[in-house]
Amino acid sequence: MSDINLTKAVRQNLLSLQNTAKLMATTQNRLATGNKVNTALDNPTNFFTASSLNARAGELDALLDSMNNGVKTLEAADNGLTSITKTLESMQSTLRQARQDKSFETASYTLSTISDVNAKISFSGGAFGTSGAGSVKLMTDSAQSLTTADTMENLKGVLTEAKSTVTGGVTLTGTDLTAAQGKSVTIKYGDDTLTYTTGATLADSQAVADEMNAKIAADAKLKGKLAVTVTGDKLVVTATSAEDKALTLTGAEVFGATATQTTTNAQGSDGKTTFNINGVDVSIGQADLNNTAWSTPAETTANVDALVSAINVQLGNAGSKFKVKNDSGSLKFEAISTSAGALKITGQGAIDLFGATAASVGVTGAEDTSIHLAKTTDDLVNEINSNSSLSSKIKASNDNGKLRIQNLSTQQLDIDGVSSSGLIDAVSTTAASIGGNTVRADLAGQFNELRDQLDKIADDASFNGINILRGDKLTITFNETGTSAIDIIAKDGKSVDSNSLGVPTTVLEQDLDADTSIDAILDKVKTAINAVRSQASTFGSNLSVVENRQNFTKNMMNTLQGGASNLTLADMNEEAANMVALQTRQSLATSSLSMANQADQNVLQLLR
Repeated sequence: MSDINLTKAVRQNLLSLQNTAKLMATTQNRLATGNKVNTALDNPTNFFTASSLNARAGELDALLDSMNNGVKTLEAADNGLTSITKTLESMQSTLRQARQDKSFETASYTLSTISDVNAKISFSGGAFGTSGAGSVKLMTDSAQSLTTADTMENLKGVLTEAKSTVTGGVTLTGTDLTAAQGKSVTIKYGDDTLTYTTGATLADSQAVADEMNAKIAADAKLKGKLAVTVTGDKLVVTATSAEDKALTLTGAEVFGATATQTTTNAQGSDGKTTFNINGVDVSIGQADLNNTAWSTPAETTANVDALVSAINVQLGNAGSKFKVKNDSGSLKFEAISTSAGALKITGQGAIDLFGATAASVGVTGAEDTSIHLAKTTDDLVNEINSNSSLSSKIKASNDNGKLRIQNLSTQQLDIDGVSSSGLIDAVSTTAASIGGNTVRADLAGQFNELRDQLDKIADDASFNGINILRGDKLTITFNETGTSAIDIIAKDGKSVDSNSLGVPTTVLEQDLDADTSIDAILDKVKTAINAVRSQASTFGSNLSVVENRQNFTKNMMNTLQGGASNLTLADMNEEAANMVALQTRQSLATSSLSMANQADQNVLQLLR
């Protein structure tokens, strides 16, 4: 090539064409790639700056994917919280339904005559539980003070010699009245005594008898009970009442005589003795005394108990307000109601010994004005319903005179002291029971099923292997250096389940017995709902932060990529215009080169 010589003009045109071709190649490359800086040779500063910006944008793009996964994890947790909230609301509805249900089972029992002051009916099972128990006494705990008209009488001696009449007396023999002038004679009839002092002059035996009868008539205790008569030359003192009392005479020697006593029993057969106790007729015979004859002393425990039983049966059948008991061998009459009134015993036979006011033979001991009364149905109802240890477990009411018991429990209530026929006898055991509330029992099972579903929902609320509701920690990084991030975790790092929410692990049937117990569980469920809503609010705030950073990251990537593009991208319009200009220039240069070459051809023409 060095041997070829070109003219200056040709070389100039050729050089111009080469430069144009080079520029056209550069422009074509820019048009093809869209970049004005494709390599570090094009523009080192812009190339490396753009590369750095694009690299950061790429890193942010990778973080954006992590953010998207974090958003989905939060959405999964939120879905779980929403379902848990609905489950808790269903549990709340179940408890409210249980509280509104009042279909508790009831049973009514009949009161009977009870004499034991410690008699009671006892309750077990039901709301009392397996080890607890409750009871209520059937008679008043403390003695009741009655009015004078309500006094009780202890009647002793009813069985000793039960006679319809007592005749005979003390016969005084002797007629030496002179020796008896001014002397004292004491007549004792039972515990009552009368002292008679003869006058200074004695006319005859009849005069002495008249004075003694006047003295007896003036004595309140002996009036109508003794009579002094003259038989021949004898003074005879006779018991004229139907009282079986010992008649003795002290000082009979003043009459110069010896005192003797005779009695006659007129009730020798098993004829019935009928008497009346406050309007109730009672009839007692030998058969009621274990076939002990009336004339035979029969005050044994067995006979007294037999008489007590016979009298009480008749009193109970007639609805009397009194009863009788064996009080150490005495017949003790007791009122079983404060409205019993005065105790009055009237009639014939043996009871006539006591008189209309029951204050003569056979009455021993003081009046008893303190007794334990049998409680009425209303008394028991009021006592049960006012006793906080009972009223929360059972409820009592008056069912036409019967004691109605309502079992305020889902479990069977057992009652001791009630027979299988429903009679309150204070002795029967395991004979009576009241079933539990099956509606509340079934609702307890529904509550537990919902509780189990709550935990299963929490287990299933995971995304990509992360379950925030089970205590997993979700970390989302926001920048390429790792200096900006957020940790998302449930409150206190605990799983969101029935245990952490305070929902009872298992609700037993008996837990729904009392409304107060249901209210306590309702409070726990309400607290759990508030906790879940609070957690959902926290996760919502976290989601807002993540979504905000998502938008920020996207905008930041756009900024970085835009900045990189500004440094490297070509202006296609400009490059297109440059291409047209270069093509025009190339065309012109080619024409110029042709013209320069034509000049050399003209020289060749001269040589031809």
